[in-house]
Amino acid sequence: MIKEQLRGQRIETPSWAYGNSGTRFKVFAQPGVPRDPYEKIADAAQVHAFTGIAPTVALHIPWDRVDDYAALARHAAGLGVGIGAINSNVFQDDDYKLGSVTHPDPRVRAKALAHLLECVDVMDATGSGTLKLWFSDGTNYPGQDDVRDRQDRLAEALAAVYDRLGEDQRFLLEYKLFEPAFYMTDLPDWGAAYAHCVRLGPKAQVVVDTGHHAPGTNIEFIVAFLLREGKLGGFDFNSRFYADDDLMVGAADPFQLFRIMYEVIRGGGFTERTAFMLDQCHNIEPKIAGQIRSVMNVQEATAKALLVDRDALAAAQRAGDVLGANAVLMDAYNTDVRPLLAELREEMGLAPDPMAAYAKSGYFERIAADRVGGAQAGWGA
Repeated sequence: MIKEQLRGQRIETPSWAYGNSGTRFKVFAQPGVPRDPYEKIADAAQVHAFTGIAPTVALHIPWDRVDDYAALARHAAGLGVGIGAINSNVFQDDDYKLGSVTHPDPRVRAKALAHLLECVDVMDATGSGTLKLWFSDGTNYPGQDDVRDRQDRLAEALAAVYDRLGEDQRFLLEYKLFEPAFYMTDLPDWGAAYAHCVRLGPKAQVVVDTGHHAPGTNIEFIVAFLLREGKLGGFDFNSRFYADDDLMVGAADPFQLFRIMYEVIRGGGFTERTAFMLDQCHNIEPKIAGQIRSVMNVQEATAKALLVDRDALAAAQRAGDVLGANAVLMDAYNTDVRPLLAELREEMGLAPDPMAAYAKSGYFERIAADRVGGAQAGWGA
């Protein structure tokens, strides 16, 4: 039963993770990096080929803008993958220095909204059912702008996008504690995002980026609460040590990832309606291999969460057996699930060790040799 559930797991990789990225100080170039969205999708198809559970790739507009989105979707299908969430970008334009949809200037707000509606057009063309919205909007100084007015402007823009969505489409609203705004962020936490989504209706849900929280935040509580309210739309998985570090998921705190996945399973969220997406930047590690490792880390955490003896846990909880209840979770977490996953992959016709199989495939050497010349994709492209 556990293997059957794992066989149906789906993890979405982001197109931008295959491009060059870096720190605030420098973007680091690597050989073989894609030069256009078609090559990004080709790399994403490799992650799916070796893991078997990454069948979709998220796009970022305008970084992945093309003349014919339907053709891009056909290209993806020909490689065995599909187009996943469409991500908007209202943070990389000079007009957005003081905000996008919350900007005090109605001209800038109209420009930002037009881009969000353009992203829904891209959804229509690619067959995507999910729009992901993140806003860098906020203020740096007390008194810089009216806090309540900015919430009104945000609500107005979200309502316009919501009304444009098709019957089988939704948007996921992302929040972030800080950065690039430092005094006040317009969507700083899950409560603010939740309140906006509740007001709008069932096609608006919250996405939890695991790197967007203050130190010590109990993310699994947020997951449990949103699931209980029917408002958990999905995840942006990554790891943080200090802030929004965008490291490989499970790298900083694999036990937290396990706890999150347990609450997902406990709350009935381990379904295709919950978007399990990666959102990370491989600054120093190889792009495709980094994505494969992250997919495997989520898969291992999920397998451990599925091993939790929920009957024994419930019995210990009812009896007030604090140590016994904790031991049930720890027994599952401390189980080595790698042999189980290797066996599952072989049953799926895959190599038992995706990292080793990818390294032996020669794909990286081929793209490093072939992708010479042209402009490599990266932040802002």
